Order: sequence, then structure tokens, then C-alpha cells
Amino acid sequence: MTVASKKQELRPDARARRVLLARDLPDFAERVAAYAGDLALPSGAGVAGYRALPEEADPVRLLKVLGTFGHEICYPRVGTKARPLSFHVPVAQEPWLIGAFGIPEPRPDWPRADPSILLVPLLAFDADGYRLGYGGGYYDRTLAQIRAQRTVTAIGVAFAGQEIPCIPREPNDQLLDMIVTEQGIRRFPER
Repeated sequence: MTVASKKQELRPDARARRVLLARDLPDFAERVAAYAGDLALPSGAGVAGYRALPEEADPVRLLKVLGTFGHEICYPRVGTKARPLSFHVPVAQEPWLIGAFGIPEPRPDWPRADPSILLVPLLAFDADGYRLGYGGGYYDRTLAQIRAQRTVTAIGVAFAGQEIPCIPREPNDQLLDMIVTEQGIRRFPER
């Protein structure tokens, strides 16, 4: 069995677990926002968030707090499968587009951004900082491209109950630098 097929086998259970966690933690967004200051992000750093799917760990309130700290908030736009994500700053009063996966995403004509912090959605994570994504590789490609040029911090946003013992690993998997859950922040050791 390949690593990719092992990951694919984990996804249905991870999605089902996340539905239950979201139901049991309706105040997740408020709870995770309380840790914004503890992230200790560099002053003025650009932060890429994401628009949460139903039952996904929602960073909306965390992003609002980070915006009040002076961080420029931007969001990803999905291009083709072979390309990394592009990031754009929202324009007030302009409608978002609905992307290929049913996720609201920035319009292509909105200002481009070059964030140094990426908030990353996930289905599961482990104690070593590996994440189980959705299978498209968008965040892995994006993080790899940015890390080849400069430093970027990847912060997973998740329910604490999304942690599993071990995520199957492939050479192109990009590690998280930290994870923020309703229980706090965990920094992963230097690698």
C-alpha cells in the first residue's frame, strides 16, 4: 500500500471526527482567538488565513484579532492543481468568488500579498508537526515554493481532537511550525 493510499484511507474517519468536534465546540473560533497574542508573530507580518468550510476549524475571529494587531490579512486563491496558491488582500464591499471547491476565495484583481505566516487547514495532525490535508497538495506546494526563497511560518488551525498518533509521510510533505487549538498553542521542535 502506498503512502498516498494510506492517507486516503484516513480521510473519511478524520472528516467524521471533525464533524463531531465542531458540533461539540461551537465556541471554537472565540476560544482559539484568545491565543492570538501568544502566537508571538513578528510585528506587521502578513498573515494568510482561509475561509472555513462547514465543520472546519474556523480562524475567522483569530484573523480579526491579528488584524487589530496590525497584521495584513490575506486569503488564498486556488489556481491550477500544479500551481501553488496565490494570496490576495480582500477589498471592502466587493463580493468574493466561489472557487472550484465551493470555498469563497479572493477575486484575481484584488491586491496580491506575500505573507510570511500561513494559517493552514487540515483533517488531522500528529505530534511531529505533520498534517493530513485534503489530498490536493496545494499547501505543500505553496509552502515548498516559499520556503525555497525565504522563511515562512506554517500554523495549523485545528480542534485538539484532530490529533492522531502518526500521519503517513511523503518526501514532499511540508511540516507545520506550530498548531493552535482551543486548548492552546504547540510549537514543533526545530528540525
